[in-house]
Amino acid sequence: MKKLKLLLFSILLFPSEGHTQELTSYIQTALANNPEIQVVDMRYALAEEKVNETNSLPNTELTAGYFISEPETRTGAQRARFSLRQMIPWFGTLTARETYAASMAEAQYVDIAIAKRKLALEVAQGYYTLFALKEKQLVLLENIRLLQTYEQLALTSVEVGTASAVDVLRLQIRQNELQQELAVLQEQTKAQEAMFNNMLHRTEDSTVEITDTLSIPSEVISVEPTQLELHPELLRYDALYESVVQAEQLNRKEAAPSLGFGLDYIPVSNRSDMNVSENGKDILMPMLTVSVPIFSKKYTSVSKQNQLRQQELIAQKETRQNVLDNLVRTAISNRNSAVIRYRTQMQNLAQAKDAEEILLKNYETGTIDFTDVLDIQELQLMFQKQIIESITDFHRQTALMAYVSPSN
Repeated sequence: MKKLKLLLFSILLFPSEGHTQELTSYIQTALANNPEIQVVDMRYALAEEKVNETNSLPNTELTAGYFISEPETRTGAQRARFSLRQMIPWFGTLTARETYAASMAEAQYVDIAIAKRKLALEVAQGYYTLFALKEKQLVLLENIRLLQTYEQLALTSVEVGTASAVDVLRLQIRQNELQQELAVLQEQTKAQEAMFNNMLHRTEDSTVEITDTLSIPSEVISVEPTQLELHPELLRYDALYESVVQAEQLNRKEAAPSLGFGLDYIPVSNRSDMNVSENGKDILMPMLTVSVPIFSKKYTSVSKQNQLRQQELIAQKETRQNVLDNLVRTAISNRNSAVIRYRTQMQNLAQAKDAEEILLKNYETGTIDFTDVLDIQELQLMFQKQIIESITDFHRQTALMAYVSPSN
């Protein structure tokens, strides 16, 4: 158990690449305050407390009876009867119960590691979503200012007769569209910040600091799928399998006889009509009880259920391992694709800026085409958005890979 705890502490998820100080702090806050983690912690504490519960013996039975019609014996009349009995399970049964309860607690402990990993991943994904939303707003503001500059150029061109008023209207319409898109992004950001703060168990209007320095490294280390045997989601099935093994051990112990020890005490009245040997002597009678489970169909059925449960857990583990394996392979592929898209769109953006410079130089000769200006501006905005999406997707997939990897 201690070895497993040390292992799970060593693989607790924190973003391993491209993380920021803010994100690390947010993850720590969520792990400390999130109610879901507290629920899992309490379940584990409850499971550990059940280990103490299993160490107790069955209730001691104390009975008392009073003879309304006192039975007369040679030594006197019996007035009452007091009985004290204690049943004791078969040798090793209490230990088997404790071991079974401990194995169930161990499975609950693995659930803590899983819940913390999932929460850390959710916080990271929410953080990167906010990064994308805020970066897109900055890009839109930049493009709106650019369009305002173009509008002034168009107005000047209209005055000298080298442009049409339609060009000015087109630029204004495009600004309106970007303003609308900006307002939508601002609303989405408010909702995302509220959800993010809920994960951290903070007030919904708490300020969320997001870095503006996320990027994709110039050299991305190639990653291969790793062995997943030590992932907490798979260790959970191992822990549950072990609990079923201990449940079967307990079932076999409970199928054995139970022993009971007791003592009967009967007070006897003195005889006044004659003097006999041991006149009025109280009766003290030790008792031994053996409870034998003659009808063992119940225990046979439980053994069969345990076998089926073991087979089920093996199948579930294999299924989940395949899911995790597919998840990490998909994340690696998506991250590599994000790098490819990022590099391509960076080249496209550079070429679009070159085209923009050419158009602006033509303005000096009075031959600027504002339709071409709008086309180039739309291309730049598209490339900038795709760059932001590529950066965000890169870090999302990196966080997902960190979740799946058992070494983080």
